[in-house]
Amino acid sequence: MGLAEYFAKMKGNTKCPPGVSLKEIFWSWLGSLIGIGLCAYLSSYYFEPRELPLLFGPLGASAVLVFAASKSPLAQPRNLVGGHLIAGLIGVTAYQLFGRINWLAAALAVSFAIAAMLATKTLHPPAGATALIAVTGGERIHALGFLYPFLPAGTGAFILLVAALLFNNLLQDRKYPEYWF
Repeated sequence: MGLAEYFAKMKGNTKCPPGVSLKEIFWSWLGSLIGIGLCAYLSSYYFEPRELPLLFGPLGASAVLVFAASKSPLAQPRNLVGGHLIAGLIGVTAYQLFGRINWLAAALAVSFAIAAMLATKTLHPPAGATALIAVTGGERIHALGFLYPFLPAGTGAFILLVAALLFNNLLQDRKYPEYWF
């Protein structure tokens, strides 16, 4: 392949997908408000007083998938929960083995998390951040050790899953999940 062909591939060859209705925007907004609101409430009033984190960045990205792109294979329950658990385990392992070389631990955490999620059919893009945070999250995250994949990662994902199951099935034209396994 020549250089011109290589760069020509970057032009794309399809049109931008159509926009979504105001109804869909509203329901995606409301669902994410409820899901993240529930996680934030539980974090503030139950977990944080016990020095345990629940609310962390990747849950925001997960909320986008489960409330605004719920038909996507990346948003399905096995991907949501499994992806965060697997990535969390790999991230903690990478930190414990290579944490003194932070850049290496970070790169290994994310790349091995991607490979493991692909191998287990649990690919969930926000979980890449779960693996990265296990390395870069600071002392509060590092102190959790192998609890981190389960709290905040797994527990937060599970709470979002329950919220998505209850909320996304309220309307006749919304359905979640597409499949479990």
